[in-house]
Amino acid sequence: MAEFFHMGGYGAYVWAAYAVFAIALIADALTPLWQRRGTLRDIAARLRRDASRDGTIKSRPSGTEDQTQ
Repeated sequence: MAEFFHMGGYGAYVWAAYAVFAIALIADALTPLWQRRGTLRDIAARLRRDASRDGTIKSRPSGTEDQTQ
């Protein structure tokens, strides 16, 4: 088993390459999620800013329906 991890003297290079690849793969998968979260935050801030300029601030909890009739 030790010979497998040592890989004929190249184990440090091989395992470091696997580690770098795994980190890059995870970062590549998570980056769109982080960007989406930031974009949604920017859109929400812009909507709040635009609403406050118009004087139409609506502070209802999300998921509730408008009760005016």
